[in-house]
Amino acid sequence: MATFDASKLNLPFMKFRKIAIGASAILVLASLVLLSVKGLNYSVDFTGGVSLQLEFTEPVNISGIRETMNEAGQGQAVIQALDDDKNIMIRYQKASDDIRRQIMTSLEEKHGAVTIQKTDDVGPVVGGELRRQAFIAVLAAIAFILIYMAFRFQFRFGVVAVLSLAHDAMLMLGIYSLTGREISTSFIAAILTVIGYSLNDSIVVLDRIRENWGQIRSKGILDLVNTSINQTLSRTINTSLTTLLPVLAMFFFGGEVISNLAFAFLIGIVVGTYSSIYVASALLAEWSFRRPLKK
Repeated sequence: MATFDASKLNLPFMKFRKIAIGASAILVLASLVLLSVKGLNYSVDFTGGVSLQLEFTEPVNISGIRETMNEAGQGQAVIQALDDDKNIMIRYQKASDDIRRQIMTSLEEKHGAVTIQKTDDVGPVVGGELRRQAFIAVLAAIAFILIYMAFRFQFRFGVVAVLSLAHDAMLMLGIYSLTGREISTSFIAAILTVIGYSLNDSIVVLDRIRENWGQIRSKGILDLVNTSINQTLSRTINTSLTTLLPVLAMFFFGGEVISNLAFAFLIGIVVGTYSSIYVASALLAEWSFRRPLKK
């Protein structure tokens, strides 16, 4: 597969750093407003719901059941086959009696006669305690990133890397709030994966800045950062493209559940690639330009 070679380019990224930083600040603020006003569309994993154990007279397939649930507005329902192809467990968000009757009517019309073997109200898979533990784990990870970056690079390198991660996570949440896509346990896995991807991309650029730091007096911080970004641009673009292609396939052909997961990856790849240049690097350049840092 052909790769993109940007080694001879010298694009003036830092010329637009203030515009980029301002745009990112506006997007983060807009995401915060969306989260406070509209909130997130949590799936049954977070909210709890109804569990139905059904027995059909004829064998059914999971994809057919999921299509029916999607038409009823329960596209993120958890569907499992039990003993055989006739026994199915469906867990979906709590709904009105009319919606429940609509679901049962649609299932009978499309998949044959069905008997409710068991129905229960179930609690959320992701409870408050688990969410608190996840929050503590994220804070601990941020602290370790700062410590590592301060030891391996310099403290302000760690600060801009963490700000870049916060930017990426906030924009992902804002886009999910705007689009109304459901937040499930798979989204947690996706956002953690994206954070790791973004951090890796930022470290590659920051490490090249560190390697070139000896040229700070001759080049100045803006030219040094700009040169470092251009030197790593081929790697950034090639990595992003090769990651993007299979994710696009997942998004368009993976079905409802996988498509929702792939959507998070798509946002993460685009935002993470952008933030490694125009958040982490731009903030470092602006910070060092205003308050020069000696080697």
